[in-house]
Amino acid sequence: MVIDDSRVGRTRSRVDKFETRRVQLAAAALQTLAELGYARTSLREIAQHSEFSHGVLHYYFEDKDDLLAESVRQFEAACVGRYDDIVATAGSAEGLRLDFGEAVAATLRADAPVHRLWYDLRNQSMFVESFRADVLDIEQRRLEMIWNVVHRHAELGGREPTVSPEAAYATLDGLFQRALLRHMDGRPEAADELRTAVRAALAGM
Repeated sequence: MVIDDSRVGRTRSRVDKFETRRVQLAAAALQTLAELGYARTSLREIAQHSEFSHGVLHYYFEDKDDLLAESVRQFEAACVGRYDDIVATAGSAEGLRLDFGEAVAATLRADAPVHRLWYDLRNQSMFVESFRADVLDIEQRRLEMIWNVVHRHAELGGREPTVSPEAAYATLDGLFQRALLRHMDGRPEAADELRTAVRAALAGM
C-alpha cells in the first residue's frame, strides 16, 4: 500500500488550522464568558456579546461547555507560565516570596472575572461529567506550579519544604479563593491582604 504524503499533509494542515481557530475563538470569547458566568451563557448568548456568529462558534465547538473548557485552559496555561518566570529569575528566598506575593495580588486585581470563571468551572465539574477531565488536568498544572514555587523557595533558603504539594496547593488556593470573593464584593483591601497572607504562608512552608 502506498501512502499519499501530500494527502496526509493536507489533512494535517486542515486539522492544525481548525485547532488554531478554536484557540483564537476561545481566547476572544473568554471575557464574555468571564462576565456572564456558566449558568447565564449559551453559544448564542456568547455570540450576541462578541464579534462571532452563533454558526461560527457552533462549528468549532460542540457546545458552551466545550468553549468554556478551552477558554479556561488557555488562561490557566498563561498563568502558570507567568509564575514559572518568577521562579526562574529568583535570586533569594525573600525575593521569590516578595515577587510571588505581588504577582498573585496583581492577577487578582487584573483578572478577577476570569479567575471567578475558573472556580465556576471547577464547581460545575461536580455535576457536569464532561468538565472533569479538563478540571483535573488544570488542577494538576496549578498544583505543580505552586509546588515549583514552594520547592524553589525552600531550596533558596537552604532547607526542605515542610508541607506536601497537595497541602501547599490547598493552602494557597484557599487564600486566593477567599480573597477573590472579597474582591468581587468590592473590598479594596482584598488584594493587599492576599499579598501579605501569601507571603506569610510561603515563609512557613
